[in-house]
Amino acid sequence: MEAREICESEVRRLAACIKALSDYHNRVSTYHSGFYPSQPCEKTMLAFEKAVKDGTSKIAVVERDESIAGFCKIDIGAEKGKLDYLVVLEQYRNSGLGKVLMDWAMSTFRTEGVKQIEVKVIDGNPAIAFYQKYGFQMNAHILWYTEEIQ
Repeated sequence: MEAREICESEVRRLAACIKALSDYHNRVSTYHSGFYPSQPCEKTMLAFEKAVKDGTSKIAVVERDESIAGFCKIDIGAEKGKLDYLVVLEQYRNSGLGKVLMDWAMSTFRTEGVKQIEVKVIDGNPAIAFYQKYGFQMNAHILWYTEEIQ
């Protein structure tokens, strides 16, 4: 099984994965359940299309039965990269698809000369351990205050 890089015309096929990711974040988020998505899916798709067209992002998918089972979006800058999204639909988790996508991302970062990679993970997401297996280490905790300030 391989990850396949997509072009901007295929970005719309990611909508189901984006929705599933929001639903998942709302279930596992320690403090911000109900916050996701932070913007409408349509806006996310437009941003993805522009980033792929401009060459600032690359997106790869893994497919099962002609449907997208997961995807990975990476952003590439001058020696810095960002693992922006890595999503595997729930029914395909623990089948190696996350590893396929992550291996694609790391290989692409290496080819592009990236020396530092950032990934943000919501508090409560067990994927933290997955990223640590690839050598990622905690750098910061970002704290949010979401109540009305009195």
